[in-house]
Amino acid sequence: MSYHFSKTISMPMDKAIDHVTAALAAKGFGVLTTIEVAATLKKKLDVEFRAYVILGACNPGFAYKALQEESRIGTMLPCNVILQRVGEGLVEVSAVDPIASMQRVNNPGLASIAGDVRELLKQAVDGL
Repeated sequence: MSYHFSKTISMPMDKAIDHVTAALAAKGFGVLTTIEVAATLKKKLDVEFRAYVILGACNPGFAYKALQEESRIGTMLPCNVILQRVGEGLVEVSAVDPIASMQRVNNPGLASIAGDVRELLKQAVDGL
C-alpha cells in the first residue's frame, strides 16, 4: 500500500497553493499550517532546494472523532499535503493516505474515520 496519492497540475506554485487550499476547503479541510521548505532550508542550512510546500490540512469533525477514539492520535494530525515543483510550470500535489498512516495504531475505531478522511482527500486531489 502506498502512503500517499498524487496528481501533477500545470500552474505556478503560488497559484497551485491557492488552488489546492480551495479544493481542500470544498471537502471540509482547513489549512492550519503552511511550511515553505525551500525558504526554511535556505535560512537554516543556506542550501538551495526546489519549491516545496507542506500544507497541514485538518477536517475538524473527523479530527474530533479521531481524538475521541485515540487520545494520542494528535501525534499524527493534521493530514499533510505537499506541493513540489517537478518541472517548469508543473507542481505535483501529494496527500498522505490516512489509512496507511493509521495502520500502526492498534485501534479498530480509527479505521472507519481514516477511510472517510482518505476518500475526501483523494477527491480533493483527483479533482485538481
